[in-house]
Amino acid sequence: MVYATPMMVSDVEYACREFLLEHLDAGEDSVGAHVSIDHLAPTPLGLTVKMELKVVEVDQRKIVFAFSVSDIEEVGRGTHVRYVVERAKTHERLAAKRARAGLA
Repeated sequence: MVYATPMMVSDVEYACREFLLEHLDAGEDSVGAHVSIDHLAPTPLGLTVKMELKVVEVDQRKIVFAFSVSDIEEVGRGTHVRYVVERAKTHERLAAKRARAGLA
């Protein structure tokens, strides 16, 4: 019963998205494209984890974050890449893909 790597990845994705949402225009969102993570130590059930995020690169619609996760010590670190997208275009692309797959 520890803080599992997939949960850490999920928490990083959600934290970075929530941060970006505060700075995006109406109709924009972001999508995760890459996560590189080193899970360094276990966190037992009952300990609180803290995450620190830092924007290290902005290249047009591409945003790169560096992150660190800790409890009483550093337990994870890495980078996460997100892209700013227009919600309407994303919905259109998903609808078209569903139609091609026969799911429409």
